[in-house]
Amino acid sequence: MPMASNAAAPNAPRAVAADFVVSEAQFNQMFPNRNSFYTYGGLAAALSAYPAFATTGSDTVKKQEAAAFLANVGHETGGLVHIKEQNESNYPHYCDASRPYGCPAGQAAYYGRGPIQLSWNFNYKAAGDALGIDLLNNPWLVEKDAAVSWKTALWYWNTQTGPGTMTPHDAMVNERGFGETIRSINGSLECSGGNPGQVQSRINAYQSFTQILGVPPGGNLSC
Repeated sequence: MPMASNAAAPNAPRAVAADFVVSEAQFNQMFPNRNSFYTYGGLAAALSAYPAFATTGSDTVKKQEAAAFLANVGHETGGLVHIKEQNESNYPHYCDASRPYGCPAGQAAYYGRGPIQLSWNFNYKAAGDALGIDLLNNPWLVEKDAAVSWKTALWYWNTQTGPGTMTPHDAMVNERGFGETIRSINGSLECSGGNPGQVQSRINAYQSFTQILGVPPGGNLSC
């Protein structure tokens, strides 16, 4: 993925949020009712996992990417309120038993958790492998450790295309528009008229957050 020329090496320690384009005060303004689990410090600690996030491109693009990420995770969690999926009847559905590694934590252990509501055994396996954390056997870390939780959201944002054609990170740094981030996260259900209300909710949050950060939202907001 594109890396800023001044980005830290992947394994280098990153100053705690000193260079993050969203201040703690702005974060609190964005999420006035957030769950105390979703700490700014947890997000700051997670940033080193993906040093190109919100550090690539112009100052405007950096802030637009941060706003887009926070708008989408805010939407997924009801304003950073929900740590785990609310509908417990869905929990047993997220085990793809055809995978060779199965579901060692249990049939119902891979429900949505964290800022991007990570779900399914194969996503826990992939995210854990990428982050060097055994989330396949211990998916509960995503609801117990704020930094791990934020890292899973940054993993999806920076590496997964989902139902879209590009990662959300690439969509923002290449100025393809906020709408492409929606497509990559939940486009199969929301885009192309699937659920315009949900799309508009994400757009409203993004516009609000770019205003807080003092940058224009750019074009191509919808999908």
